Amino acid sequence: MKRSFIALAAAALLVGACSTPASTPAASIAPSTAASTIASPSSGPITITDAMGRKVTFASPPKRVAIAGKALFMVADAVYLFPEASSRIVALGSTVQNKLSFPSVVDPAYATKTILDGSAGAEQIAATQPDVVLMKSSNADTLGKPLDALGVKIVYVDFETPDQYARDLETLGQLFGDEARAQQLIAFFKGQSDRVTTAVAGLGDAEKPGVLLLYYSSKNGTVAFNVPPLSYIQSTEVQLGGGRLVWKDAQLGDGWTTVTLEQIAAWNPDQIYVIAYSGNVSDVVTKLKADPQWQLLSAVKKGAIFGFPGDYYSWDQPDPRWVLGLTWLAAKMHPDRFTSLSMDKETRVFYQDLYGLDGAAYDKSVKPFLTGNLP
Repeated sequence: MKRSFIALAAAALLVGACSTPASTPAASIAPSTAASTIASPSSGPITITDAMGRKVTFASPPKRVAIAGKALFMVADAVYLFPEASSRIVALGSTVQNKLSFPSVVDPAYATKTILDGSAGAEQIAATQPDVVLMKSSNADTLGKPLDALGVKIVYVDFETPDQYARDLETLGQLFGDEARAQQLIAFFKGQSDRVTTAVAGLGDAEKPGVLLLYYSSKNGTVAFNVPPLSYIQSTEVQLGGGRLVWKDAQLGDGWTTVTLEQIAAWNPDQIYVIAYSGNVSDVVTKLKADPQWQLLSAVKKGAIFGFPGDYYSWDQPDPRWVLGLTWLAAKMHPDRFTSLSMDKETRVFYQDLYGLDGAAYDKSVKPFLTGNLP
């Protein structure tokens, strides 16, 4: 986990003109094992403005960091983009979404961490004596207020949209005293996104497939299909990748909205992308293809129903893997513009450069867990 990184050249992150198929490989941040690249906390005070606009002042950069609250795995995965994470994190909640937990793979000191129970309250978190607790701002009322009452300092992040990613990475850079690393990461994510949008630039509406992105859930034997609101990163990925949201004009709530098969048929999407946060998404797609009712849908007849890829976590989510999901989705929608793309190479570069996993570690700890419609 001891790494150093060279700066990114913005021009290297972009593909050529939009009329040329995208063949530029994933942007690269070259890793190193030099211990001197891990930033040491300075002795001076720092003031951080968090995702809720709160100014949080520390007498010195925090050395003991806890990560808590709902959806914390997305925060943890972003924190572990910084080489300082292993030595600073002292406690975190469960990062398991689909029976798998990623931090244990990239943190050699993971066994020394306090793993908080899913029901852990403010008292249990405070008992780990953190200098700061990181959590999503959606936890502010339920967990933030009790922690604040105990005098525990909190820094809120969101990591829900591409813009918030840049903002929150800057916050982590301040927190760890590694603002150079934060800027390299911001350049990486922007470069990957720009590479896709450049490749699909100039498409008319008629050239954009009508896309339906569905989250498959099964609880107590009841199966449901859900679509995301327009503000969610899943909707953003479809649009950035050159697709049309067939559910755009539906009556949507603030979260996932359940839809019926009749509504899906009425939308008549050109392509369907299925997400599953528990279980194997490839198995879900196989079942749908074999279902007589689903076989009536034109997208299924054409074989245009796909399982959204994932490994420890599905790539559609506002986790660092969202850039992998965006790249894969755009290439699936517009293969003629990504003729030389290798998702195997993209994924290997992602894990090597962002998390320090070399080829052998990737083959052992990531590749066996890949799911979805990957080549």
